[in-house]
Amino acid sequence: MDLFETTSKIAPLAWRMRPKRIEDFVGQRHVMAPGKLLRRVIESDKVRSLIIFGPPGSGKTAIAHLIADLTRAQFIEINAVTAGIAEIRNAIERAKEWNSARGERTLLFIDEIHRFNKVQQDALLPYVEQGIVTLIGVSTQNPFFSIIPSLSSRSLIIEFKPLDDEDLRILLEKALHDKEAGVGGYEVTITEDAAAHLIRSAEGDARRLLNALEVGILTTKPGADGKILYDLNVAAESVQKKYIRYEDGDSHYDTISAFIKSMRGSDPDAALYWLAKMVYAGEDPLFIARRIVICASEDVGMADPRALSVAVSALHALEAIGMPEGRIPLAQAAVYIAAAPKSNACYKGIEAALSDVESGKIFPVPDYLKDSHYKGAARLGRGKGYKYPHDFGGYVEQEYVPGGVSYYNPTVNGFEGELRKRLEGRKKVEPRKG
Repeated sequence: MDLFETTSKIAPLAWRMRPKRIEDFVGQRHVMAPGKLLRRVIESDKVRSLIIFGPPGSGKTAIAHLIADLTRAQFIEINAVTAGIAEIRNAIERAKEWNSARGERTLLFIDEIHRFNKVQQDALLPYVEQGIVTLIGVSTQNPFFSIIPSLSSRSLIIEFKPLDDEDLRILLEKALHDKEAGVGGYEVTITEDAAAHLIRSAEGDARRLLNALEVGILTTKPGADGKILYDLNVAAESVQKKYIRYEDGDSHYDTISAFIKSMRGSDPDAALYWLAKMVYAGEDPLFIARRIVICASEDVGMADPRALSVAVSALHALEAIGMPEGRIPLAQAAVYIAAAPKSNACYKGIEAALSDVESGKIFPVPDYLKDSHYKGAARLGRGKGYKYPHDFGGYVEQEYVPGGVSYYNPTVNGFEGELRKRLEGRKKVEPRKG
């Protein structure tokens, strides 16, 4: 069977419904609307090396095959999951033959290109650079995380977004009415609530939408009138467990970022939601716990010193009891930190001090602060003139760093407000509000 024969009834519906004309492509208006960059590139047949990244079912593979259908170049497809150096070399040799024999260009389509390791990407690089092949790579991961800079810098990088509800509705209607590639050959009555459930559950993934539509139609017996009723029950059974989009690239980092920012922003409900999404998606719970510990110090700090104790306790509890019960101390710690008063004064203090050290602001240790507990220290003047604070009731004015540096400027938030009061009068504390 010809793999490009998209009307074959053997192929899944999502494959059959891939666009055959540029006008049939649905979604990604930011790059595919008339006059937009990617559409201009395709219409002019001026495709250079191209890397498209985005979530599953957003049209990455569809656009690659559409380019193949519309271009005057040869087309080779490999999958990075199963391909190795040998497959790359074979593709390059074929491209060289076509170029020398007929002067033809070759498009090399690599699905899941982020799966190629550095050696495989390095092997591909010179042929892309020389123009022997025009690379079209698709990936679910941000290429700036997964593709070597020398390869990504030679490629046009396009981000695809999840399809919106309007796009999914268009695809659903197309599939239902297309008698050749879609399911228009069946007599299907789909209820509005079933269609809405399919669209909502697809979460921007066209493939998931069309797969659920097809499986529901193929497994539902027609009624006495010969028609298939695709109602909410059929839709719910076809979707099964709700899928959470959580790939290793952007979604991973974006979700943990949203979780941290929710705790920092004092929104426990949002923190619990993002925590639940990560737990549900199978994120490493120890990774989550470590981020909570960091947030407790960076964003709560001395406004509530107990936050760090709660966070570390949650980490230890998780290590002791594991999952799924470990989600409970994680939730407790996340809520505590979200509800706690906030201060990044400690974080800003250490960053400022490190900046001074790194910039070359290095002070020698004064003799009176040097270690005086070894034999012969007194003869070297070590410790001479040091004022022992306990001899003065716990505090005595004394310079501990030459130059009078100031790094820790406490806020008035929570417990840190008490620390501020203690420090006032002992040294100049710059006024600062939360």
